[in-house]
Amino acid sequence: MTPTDMFSFANMTAMPMWILMILLPKWKVTRFLIDFKIIPILLSIVYVNYIFRAIQIGGGMDFGSLASVMQLFTKEHAVLAGWVHYLAFDLIVGMWILDQNQELRIHQLLIVLCLFTTFMFGPVGFLLFMILKAIKQKKS
Repeated sequence: MTPTDMFSFANMTAMPMWILMILLPKWKVTRFLIDFKIIPILLSIVYVNYIFRAIQIGGGMDFGSLASVMQLFTKEHAVLAGWVHYLAFDLIVGMWILDQNQELRIHQLLIVLCLFTTFMFGPVGFLLFMILKAIKQKKS
């Protein structure tokens, strides 16, 4: 499978999970996938494969400066690994938000907003959820 094919596969693996979390967060299939982290585990396997390929092709990875990270992200396998890293970790954050909300009971429309912003902008959705969580806990 080419890196381009794997990019498409990773995206098409993550997207249905986001749709389930947004539209059917309490459905037993969604809860199973969240509880056992099936999709993030699958994406992690893809990540390990491509991070090792990037190391084999390009040698060690230097994260010590912005310039070295920019250089690293000119390599196809490293960029793919980085993208899959984002997909997996954003999903884990989204799953955590849903898990946290089982106790908090923040209105579902606000949770959808948190999930959507986590999907699109990662840390922005996490920050939004943390603000809503703090407000909800302050009211309690």
